[in-house]
Amino acid sequence: MSVAQRRRISTLIAGRFARSMIARASGGTVALSRLWPGRTDRLIIAPHDLRTADATRAAEIYAGRFVFAGKIVTCHGRSIFDLEPPSEDWEAALLGFGWLRHLRAADTALTRANARSLVDDWISNQSRKRPLERRADVRARRVISLLSQAPLVLGDTDGKFYRKYLRGLAREIRYLRYTTLDNADGVPRLQVLIALCYAALCLANQARNIRSASRKLSDELQRQILPDGGHISRNPGALVELLSDLLPLRQTFAARNIAPPPALLNAIDRMMPMLRFFRHGDGSFALFNGMSTAPSDLVATLLAYDDTHGVPMANMPHTGFQRLDAGAMTVIVDTGSPPPPSVSQDAHAGCLSFEFSAGICRIVVNCGMPTTGRDNWRPFARSTAAHSTLTYHEASSCQFVELSAMKRLLRGAPITSGPANVENYREAVTNGDLLTTSHDGYLSRFGVIHRRVLMASHDGTRLEGEDTLSPAPGGRIKGADADFALRFHLHPSVKASRLSDARGVMLVLPNRDVWTFEAMDDKVDLEDSVFLAGNDGPRRTSQIVIRQDARQASSVRWSFVRSSTSAAATNARRNARREPELPL
Repeated sequence: MSVAQRRRISTLIAGRFARSMIARASGGTVALSRLWPGRTDRLIIAPHDLRTADATRAAEIYAGRFVFAGKIVTCHGRSIFDLEPPSEDWEAALLGFGWLRHLRAADTALTRANARSLVDDWISNQSRKRPLERRADVRARRVISLLSQAPLVLGDTDGKFYRKYLRGLAREIRYLRYTTLDNADGVPRLQVLIALCYAALCLANQARNIRSASRKLSDELQRQILPDGGHISRNPGALVELLSDLLPLRQTFAARNIAPPPALLNAIDRMMPMLRFFRHGDGSFALFNGMSTAPSDLVATLLAYDDTHGVPMANMPHTGFQRLDAGAMTVIVDTGSPPPPSVSQDAHAGCLSFEFSAGICRIVVNCGMPTTGRDNWRPFARSTAAHSTLTYHEASSCQFVELSAMKRLLRGAPITSGPANVENYREAVTNGDLLTTSHDGYLSRFGVIHRRVLMASHDGTRLEGEDTLSPAPGGRIKGADADFALRFHLHPSVKASRLSDARGVMLVLPNRDVWTFEAMDDKVDLEDSVFLAGNDGPRRTSQIVIRQDARQASSVRWSFVRSSTSAAATNARRNARREPELPL
């Protein structure tokens, strides 16, 4: 491990240890009372929940079947909070209480009584609390859920349960304030501050806390939301998660006749165009840095709040992404360095990878991350080989913390090193838009720089590319082996077959359009791959692979071309040699 890597890890450890010591030094119960000044005896307002509710799930919950994160647990008359959770994702969903919105959607006396019974069961049994329940992001989600679904739980109740509910809620808020010093950086820290802001607005006698919570949230938004609207983690999913809470928060300020903090309004205004930037023609999101599938109904709800409805911008320099739009073609390229180590637990080694779609059909993708069971797939999904880019000597362009003890201490495996100098330049040329990019993620270990050139034709029927590996000026390639692989992962809906000359692949899209991938001077292989970000879990798919040696052939030229006529498609099929179909 290099000196720079050890220094970055030491900084992370020192920062987390210092925050933990400060939190402990503030004391236990006595300190908690100081952290929540001002007694509250009533709820003033309940914020709106933008997440989609399904009334049919209320019947399942009433029957004792709790379906979260792809797992089902049946109570059989026991308390759901006493049962062993089947997974961490399932437990986080249960303890976040977001499922209360499904009961509220049914809006019957029976579902209201069921919701009240479940919340009472949880409040009344503090002795059985689990470690995950104390995690800051889970507690923040629980506070927001209990506030937003208060009309459901308290609608038909008496004064005794009302007071009990408020005491339980106040206890959660106190502990949330107590743990703010030791929260994980990134989205979890923002979620905690958003929850505290909600609490200050929704509960009575909290005028001083409104000012304090607004100020802290404003400071964190200015730090985490970059000038172009991207999140500091470079994960598109962070935008969906944060806007789902920030938009109702803006409404809650208005409902209380309190001017929202300017930083909140500015953050929302910047994030909305970025939300459109990452979308393909079918409404799905580009799969970079931990992104999984996004609920289409929730995204549609968020975009309904966008007053501009403008065309996505082409260049996001602060977050590090480029977008090429031509005709019905969309190409989204990662042209940024890794995020800071403190928010890189989910970041991927996908520099210069791209995703490519035509109309409503995605063609080239990254593997992405599954919505559940992420720990099982995380090492592969974060590797460069899981992205549509060049992999040198089967190594990733970033290096991650690998020691188990370090992972436990740092709550994940942050990036310790990666591309430090990522250059990109775009220009309009006669035939289309030209994007030239490069990164030095392989320079220190192997002595090579990866350079990628992309050109999208004006009519959106052709995407040309060239990938080059070369030593730095005055340098040389290190090591005896200089093998590399160029990968293009295909969406599962694309049917691929290799052409008989082994220099190309025919791609048939769901809408029956035909595209042809061609390599100018290299052999093309069609290999197995996996698409992790499907709605129904991981799916088998294909990847186009070109293998070469940097000392023998440092450059690979390739292209995707749309067949212009049905005759061309027929000829392509006639020349194609079918490979065995991959089962889905």
